[in-house]
Amino acid sequence: MLIAEAVRAGWHVEAQFLTPGASPIDGAGTVNFLADGVMEKVATTETPQPILAIVTRQFADADILTSASFVIVADGISDPGNLGTMLRSAEAAGADACVVTSGSVDPSNPKVVRSSAGSIFRLPILERVSLEDVARAGLICVGTSSHLGSEYTSFDWTRRVAVVLGNEAHGLADASAVDEWVTIPQSGAGESLNVAMAATVLCFEVARQRRAASGTVVLP
Repeated sequence: MLIAEAVRAGWHVEAQFLTPGASPIDGAGTVNFLADGVMEKVATTETPQPILAIVTRQFADADILTSASFVIVADGISDPGNLGTMLRSAEAAGADACVVTSGSVDPSNPKVVRSSAGSIFRLPILERVSLEDVARAGLICVGTSSHLGSEYTSFDWTRRVAVVLGNEAHGLADASAVDEWVTIPQSGAGESLNVAMAATVLCFEVARQRRAASGTVVLP
């Protein structure tokens, strides 16, 4: 359960609200039981869980970029499901942080939280940070494009990199403040992958190259 994930990750949970008969979560703040039918009226899903909680936002400081070697940048991502999936893939691939630029969906959007499957509580997230800020931290900003750059598998991801993914409808402008470009070749007629799927492909290529460079073996 996401609330338990928040507690395990050290986030401050102020209060929890439960349907009659539900079991409270240890460490999740003040326990409050709701009357019958109230949860269905206040929850944001059609079939809500028997517990809701108020959690204090806890995002990272930009200083983390100075020591990070692998960052993902959500630049103008508007769909909360996409951002949540990007967070989940980034954490699974070993990213150090995710930058969410201005104009992107709020990371605390309930759908972002749900689709991240708890990654939002474990992967450091930075807001109000620009591509220029990322570059000033010494990271190579790598733009993703349907038509520009080298193939993603031939790119050297073992350097300090920030993988930059743009808006679902428009992608990154060719004039974006990135240092290099990569593309994911396709065989079908579609112009590009869904941005969350592209993020997943790229994140795991970063992880694959870094394992190979370090001599790490992944056993079946």
